[in-house]
Amino acid sequence: LNRRNHEFLFVHNPRDRYALVDDKRATKRVLAAHGVPAPALHHVCDTQSGVRRLGEHLEAATDFVLKPARGAGGAGIVVIVGRAAAGFVKASGAVLGRADLESHACDVIAGAYSARGAGDVLLVEERVVAEATLGALAHRGVPDVRVLVFQGVPVLAMLRLPTRRSDGRANLHLGGVGVGLDLARGETAGGVVYGRLITTHPDTGRALAGTRVPAWSELLLLAARAAEAVGLGFVGVDLVLDAGRGPLVLEVNARPGLAIQVANRCGLRPRLAAVAAAGIPDSAAGRVALGQRLAASL
Repeated sequence: LNRRNHEFLFVHNPRDRYALVDDKRATKRVLAAHGVPAPALHHVCDTQSGVRRLGEHLEAATDFVLKPARGAGGAGIVVIVGRAAAGFVKASGAVLGRADLESHACDVIAGAYSARGAGDVLLVEERVVAEATLGALAHRGVPDVRVLVFQGVPVLAMLRLPTRRSDGRANLHLGGVGVGLDLARGETAGGVVYGRLITTHPDTGRALAGTRVPAWSELLLLAARAAEAVGLGFVGVDLVLDAGRGPLVLEVNARPGLAIQVANRCGLRPRLAAVAAAGIPDSAAGRVALGQRLAASL
């Protein structure tokens, strides 16, 4: 982590660009300005006095995602997939009432999930519906793809799968599974959960290796475009493959973790060194092709 920080984050990520990714509203604005698709933003609640109006707004909705604008690591995200007589059904199958959602909104606005504990904003987003191939690998929830991008070049990727323990969220520190991905082919390999190497999903028992990720080239291209849009040289781009809309950018992380190395059973440094030694193409498509060539050669 020290090497990552001093040789890559501090060198390649200008401090004035962090605000674009630390606030998910700002990220959405900059992605939209560059034509990069992301889940739609339906509603914003930024004051405690607006929580009741938020509850009234949600009463008419059947599915949505609640997300802190400045949250990190998946904390504070609530995914609602449908309605039941008792209230709102989460991705995990648990049911929440309107009062539960309003209470959660109050916590978010008070800063319970923000990185620095400061006041925050609650976002109500479009719910992504998992594409069937990737959805079949997960336990409820929506899988996502983390692509690590260095100087605009994709260098390493993993599929992140929700589990029962992660409550429908794909974040690894919440109990999600990280699955290594062949950057050139988009094919899954072994996985990792809480630092332990695994070959099958802990809930479904399904083998993790041998699945080809649909629209792989499009996902990598979108990751390269997102990194270019936010103007950061070392980022983790989280993408989803929606059943209807196709590839979308969920968020961009300026401080991506290193568990992606364990998921892929390979070190990151040789790939970063290979990119640093190469000529970087101007086009996003050229940078994707470079990343795939370098990955195949290492």
